Amino acid sequence: MTTKRVAFLKELLKFAGIEPERLHLRWVSAAEGPRFAQSITEFVEKIKKLGPSPLAVKRAA
Repeated sequence: MTTKRVAFLKELLKFAGIEPERLHLRWVSAAEGPRFAQSITEFVEKIKKLGPSPLAVKRAA
């Protein structure tokens, strides 16, 4: 169910002009601290490469 919701939300983001890559879902157990940290680090790098949010740019203008 969650996977379907995320897919739907990605489509909504695309429709709104926001890169769907800004939404990410990864299943991580509470016992997987290093995996969680790695996932967050990778996601932050991905977001940095995408640049500022289109919403932030529109508000600043």
